[in-house]
Amino acid sequence: MDKRLAAKQEFKLQKLKKLLIVKRTYNSGEAITHQVKVNMYYKNHIERMRMNVCNLGKTNIILGIPWLAIHNPEIN
Repeated sequence: MDKRLAAKQEFKLQKLKKLLIVKRTYNSGEAITHQVKVNMYYKNHIERMRMNVCNLGKTNIILGIPWLAIHNPEIN
């Protein structure tokens, strides 16, 4: 999740015990230091999940392959 979206929605940031260094991704920052707990709504399903917070630029959220594989959303 982009850090600006997390701030705008006033999500409570939780500091990670260990920094995550991510390479070759949209994250323009050096390391991921925090995460948030959010409710993800898809159709009639609600799921509590954790999202890492970083600098994604114009992108608000990136969903991973495991989530997409489980829920198989229709993408236009």
